[in-house]
Amino acid sequence: MPAFTLDTEHWLPRQPEDVFDFYADAFNLEQLTPPWLRFEVVSAAPVTMQPGVEIDYRLRLHGVTLKWRSRITVWDPPHRFVDEQVRGPYQQWVHEHTFTAHEGGTHVRDLVQYAMLGGWLADRLLVRRDLRRIFAYRQQRLAEIFGG
Repeated sequence: MPAFTLDTEHWLPRQPEDVFDFYADAFNLEQLTPPWLRFEVVSAAPVTMQPGVEIDYRLRLHGVTLKWRSRITVWDPPHRFVDEQVRGPYQQWVHEHTFTAHEGGTHVRDLVQYAMLGGWLADRLLVRRDLRRIFAYRQQRLAEIFGG
């Protein structure tokens, strides 16, 4: 199964603890996801983020409603965490978030390793474009929330 990588980085003018605390609320992902995905967390609140916790989502992509379940596999406040898809549209989805103090703020990095049916053709024609749009929206929203 071929795996693909999405690697995005940006800087926010807040300390890593502040940025990490925002991510520690699973429901804040709704604020970071483009409205066209109709994304919602369907797990009951509150969700206590820690290794092993699973979170359920629902979204709509290209007219198809999808269910997605993620498991937190690494939880290392305020430096990094990793979520992996347990159920959803991908054959593999491993998303590492890192938060590093840098120049008075936080360098945020998202590193996603993913694979799906259709391989490179699906990635080239559809998936990569969608992921770039989603993560560009995320960066824009984080800048609006935290400044920068």
